Amino acid sequence: MGVVDDSLADLPEPDRGCLQHVVGIARAVARDTTEGMSYGMPALKLDGKPLVGVVAAAKHLSIFPFSPAVVEAVAPRLEGFSLSKGTIRFTAAHPLPDDVVEEIVRLRTAEIRK
Repeated sequence: MGVVDDSLADLPEPDRGCLQHVVGIARAVARDTTEGMSYGMPALKLDGKPLVGVVAAAKHLSIFPFSPAVVEAVAPRLEGFSLSKGTIRFTAAHPLPDDVVEEIVRLRTAEIRK
């Protein structure tokens, strides 16, 4: 296991399963990722650069695409979710739609590889 898998293993359900699902989607879209740390959080990396990070906080889960432009691009599809410049917050009871996670990973991959 790696940094991301290890950090998720310690979370209680249903948060663990929800974040594992997000990470699984990211790995399926960007198949050649590695695990590591970025900005102090566990993250999937692509070509040595942070692709997405996932974190569980006390009252929400977060995905960090490490790109304000990516958050802005998917924001219209995330009504009802809490957004900031660098993160999208959600819960296991109100998870991110799979197609939005896929789009986040595709957009971030394009940024990394441009």
